[in-house]
Amino acid sequence: MATVDITGEQFAETIQGNDIVLVDFWADWCRPCKMFAPNYAAVSEKHPDVFFAKVDTEAEQQLSAEAGITSIPTLMAFREQVLVFSQPGAMSAPDLEKLVEAVKGLDMAEVHAQVAKTQAAESNGEG
Repeated sequence: MATVDITGEQFAETIQGNDIVLVDFWADWCRPCKMFAPNYAAVSEKHPDVFFAKVDTEAEQQLSAEAGITSIPTLMAFREQVLVFSQPGAMSAPDLEKLVEAVKGLDMAEVHAQVAKTQAAESNGEG
């Protein structure tokens, strides 16, 4: 699957409507972003079962702020609507490939249980 540019209005729908979503937060003026883009595009072609989104931080400043983006490029990975990875900095194609495989290999029952445990602790004032 090729990469898809998404807007703030499409972000939640994209996360909710796809099992695995990678999101590249970038800007046109960002040299590391431009260096990362071909790697992101190449890996997207190898994984048609993963949604590879791109968010232009200049055009989508509100979404970028809500996502806590302070450095670009920043890559986020969501699986079953859970943020499972977030890291600033460009990645090599092999490292990105390893990340995709790691996200695919997650035990989501365990991840959801951990999320529920964390939410329960926070609601009990333990967070």
